[in-house]
Amino acid sequence: MSLGGLAIRPVASRQTLRSFTRQLASLVKAGMPLARGLQVLARQERNPRFQGVLHELFAAIEAGATFSEALGRHPRIFGRLHVNRVRAGEAGGALATVLGRLADFLEKNERLRNRVKSAMVYPAVILSVAGAILALLMTFVVPKFEQIFAGLLKGQPLPAPTQWLLGASHLVGGHIMLTLGGAAAAGYAFVLWRRTPGGVRMFDAWRMRAPLVGELAVKAAAAQFSRTLGSLLMGGLPLLEALAITRATAGNIHVADALGRVHERIKQGEGIAVSLEATGIFPEMVAGMIQVGEETGALAEMLERVADAYEDEVDAAVAGLTALVEPVLIVLMALAIGGIVIALFLPIVSVIQHLQ
Repeated sequence: MSLGGLAIRPVASRQTLRSFTRQLASLVKAGMPLARGLQVLARQERNPRFQGVLHELFAAIEAGATFSEALGRHPRIFGRLHVNRVRAGEAGGALATVLGRLADFLEKNERLRNRVKSAMVYPAVILSVAGAILALLMTFVVPKFEQIFAGLLKGQPLPAPTQWLLGASHLVGGHIMLTLGGAAAAGYAFVLWRRTPGGVRMFDAWRMRAPLVGELAVKAAAAQFSRTLGSLLMGGLPLLEALAITRATAGNIHVADALGRVHERIKQGEGIAVSLEATGIFPEMVAGMIQVGEETGALAEMLERVADAYEDEVDAAVAGLTALVEPVLIVLMALAIGGIVIALFLPIVSVIQHLQ
């Protein structure tokens, strides 16, 4: 979260929120009154800002507010999904059960997020390490060889690959601060662009169409949509309200737009399966399984099955992507370093041949 370009540290991390929901569910299920459970969790909370929020929740409940109303006073921490699930649990007299399901949902959603993130981070880390190694070679190692060549060849011309390598070394070494500054400026400009409405729309479109990672992003979006909507329907929310909340938590603007169109078509009397298929965003299997759920009256359960199936597919896609990317990156790194080594030793070979 940011304000005026400055980063603001969130009051509670996702892990803190998951832990709070799970612990509160356990306390309420064990028979402890809600207000007492909030007091217990507030005393053991190490984050002073979130501890203050828990004290405010306790004070609101003591003053006569419902738990969902108290949560709704902190929208930056407890989103619409959290508040509406709790409200449904209060109305049905099953708050402990709803909190437990909500904790399960948050944990599964975070596992899915981590799987996708690991698929993106691993290649970036490998490329960063490779880039750092190449920069060190070009900045410190190659210039040493240039001094050696000057003494060995005594004015004789260098092979073309060696000349190219030395030229690149002069460019990197002579403008190291400019290179680093340019890279940092480009990264910062990308972050700023990524936060603009146009940048969000273009980047989200690229994520779903990019080679290798595009299919993974689509499967992850299908899993998240199914898990969120199924969880809300199981909590007793009406379909249209559950869809509106799912749209707000989609995480991709194009998926959110598609769910907005689904929401409008359902209001006009169409089924959710037909409406989803018309968007062209999700795989056909999603609409097919949801249609079965509609016909059998078990839509929420079928959405949970869809989420389980696509989370398994995300796992398989991450494993396949990692297995594919790792050897490719190793080969590229070997070619780059091998090219540098060959270019450095060509003049030495020329000297040996001349001496022979």
